[in-house]
Amino acid sequence: MIDFTLTDEQQALQQKARDFAIKEVLPVSFYYDEHDDIPLDVLKKAYEAGLVNMSVPKEYGGPGYGILEGVIMIEEIAAACPGLATSIFDNSLGTAPLLLSTNDAAKKKYLPKLVDEFKLICFGTSEPTTGSDVSGIRCEVKQDGEDYILNGTKFWITNGGIADYMTVFATTDPESKHGGIGAFLVEMDWEGVSQGRPIPKLGQRCSNTTGVHFDNVRVPKENVLAKPGDGFVLAMQTFSLTRPAIASFAVGAARSAMEFALDYAKKRKTFGSKIKNYQGIQFKLADMYQKVETSRLLTWKSAWDADNGRDANTSASVAKLYASEAAMEVVNEALQTFGGYGYTRFFPIEKFFRDTRLFMIYEGTSEIQRVVIAGFMLTNYEPVMPSLSDVPVQRSADPLASTGKKSWRCGMCGYVHDGDEPPDACPYCFYPSGVFKDVTPAQ
Repeated sequence: MIDFTLTDEQQALQQKARDFAIKEVLPVSFYYDEHDDIPLDVLKKAYEAGLVNMSVPKEYGGPGYGILEGVIMIEEIAAACPGLATSIFDNSLGTAPLLLSTNDAAKKKYLPKLVDEFKLICFGTSEPTTGSDVSGIRCEVKQDGEDYILNGTKFWITNGGIADYMTVFATTDPESKHGGIGAFLVEMDWEGVSQGRPIPKLGQRCSNTTGVHFDNVRVPKENVLAKPGDGFVLAMQTFSLTRPAIASFAVGAARSAMEFALDYAKKRKTFGSKIKNYQGIQFKLADMYQKVETSRLLTWKSAWDADNGRDANTSASVAKLYASEAAMEVVNEALQTFGGYGYTRFFPIEKFFRDTRLFMIYEGTSEIQRVVIAGFMLTNYEPVMPSLSDVPVQRSADPLASTGKKSWRCGMCGYVHDGDEPPDACPYCFYPSGVFKDVTPAQ
């Protein structure tokens, strides 16, 4: 049976995250957005409140929450500030390759550290010239004895300037594409690691985003998460687990924009009446609500798939694609509801507008999600309906009457001929009888 009821534990986690969002995140978000800075104290408070490292298994000291619990909490934090939410939950992205790897020694070494101390771990596939095309990365790694030497630059790295560790994807040969990619866990205080300045951004300014440069960084064999050739698959597995989180960021942002618009509509008067009374505004509010609800359901479905060992690649892409684009539509309509005031910095809508735009870009653009979904449809989707050439058709007689008449479909243009035999040629496209197929309904 399908059950959308949250457990008592999940409801408690939701309320815990909601309280933290209102008390700790919302009050500081506009100041730090204004100054393009990240409040590390809030990240530390989130760690102390148990809102960081949620996916670390209990055997390593973590809470062992599933993806569903994660997206429930993410929505609440993102509803207060999408940028801060991105940085608060970045440890889940950074640890995903480690958790998915077979390197048990690295898990035993690093996962307890993340749980026992306030440590941050970031994730790096993107580069200055490579984003969605993970197979095109150029950050190079060369084997040196049993160790590896890392050279190159990663870019767009969330928490890249403040993290203690980083899961890095690099290649032994940029020309070999997928074939040369490996994954490595790097400590940011190792010799040769340089953390760049925060990248000035349109939105998500409360989230730290930098480049990270590697200059002959020695990575010991103990820190190899995927040997060269196995890293691309690990990266794709990571995205299957983390894209539901991006969808949940979008749900939270859209929900707040909707709520602010609803509040404004109840108070703002024009032409002698509150604007909530105008059908044009009511339609906007209704559209916002259905998009938030639909986005959440898709997000929960993809999280459920991941938690239950199902292939979440497609459902995660569906959730990420729909939720990120729906969130932008919701925030845009919310701003329109505010009119000119929505365009000012007096109200929070302009910040949510800037913050929300990123969701259609990072961790795979909307275009990439469409590639993933189309690829599934063209290769793995199993239709319920028969092939077009096999659809049974009979129009000249009732198929239930058992008349014995036959129907023949032209394999070129689709014309259906009724008769004991197919025609010598199709009267529409003139192809010979050989292209006709018997499509008589089964009696």
